[in-house]
Amino acid sequence: MPYRHAFAELRTSSFDDVTILLADDFEPWRSHIRSFLQHKANWKIVFEARDGREAVQKTEELQPDVVLLDVGMPGLSGIEAAKKIRQLSPDSIIVFLSANAEEEVIAAAFEAGAVSYVLKREMATELVPAVQSALQARP
Repeated sequence: MPYRHAFAELRTSSFDDVTILLADDFEPWRSHIRSFLQHKANWKIVFEARDGREAVQKTEELQPDVVLLDVGMPGLSGIEAAKKIRQLSPDSIIVFLSANAEEEVIAAAFEAGAVSYVLKREMATELVPAVQSALQARP
């Protein structure tokens, strides 16, 4: 299943100094994402959160351009974290990166403020385009 997004048009533009907050409770997966995104020279992971509460706190503090959230995290789910992030950092773009492919969960992610939802199994081909599209659609 390709990534889903809440906008339709892809435009070309440059992305200078994109800051990313990564939230996933599984450290080996965070490490995998970090390694995967290293080739994007102007993209910088500014913080790696281990749970939803930490993601909310650090997003409020750092105001990153992009927040990559997993759905299932301890303490505060990615869905609940997204709702809080939307209020505390309205300019941050929320992109879900999750193994959960349930339609109800994906719908809840968008209702919580996500602009894109990428399945972890599709990360290699879909994550970068999803983030780029989200950045281009930003006002």
